[in-house]
Amino acid sequence: MKDNIKIEAALAEGTQFYEVSMLLDFYGQLLTARQYEILDLYYNDDYSLGEIAEELGISRQGVHDSIRKGRTALENYEARLGLATRFREQEEIMKKALSCLNRVEREVPQAAGNKSFQEAVKALGKVMDSL
Repeated sequence: MKDNIKIEAALAEGTQFYEVSMLLDFYGQLLTARQYEILDLYYNDDYSLGEIAEELGISRQGVHDSIRKGRTALENYEARLGLATRFREQEEIMKKALSCLNRVEREVPQAAGNKSFQEAVKALGKVMDSL
């Protein structure tokens, strides 16, 4: 039972890191340079609070406060602008569309030979690869 709780907590933390990292990609340039640097080291480069504090010459508490304030700012930007949410929604739509096209290709032999169909599959695949 305790192992399941630990696993769930680890998964939730991993999801949280991914979410903040994504928000940092969308809104990082709206933060102060210092906040961005600290959040980038913590979420993208996997530095510990102590490592960041040592590298930047500030206290661990200062690092912790900057992370908390930066995350709050990122979450506020997302609440107002919703860019990351829209991105995820569009990505999901693209995945479904590509999946449907691939299913049609398997189920309808004539589709595989249709040039327009193949171009659509290829174009959608390129869009998915660029996301």
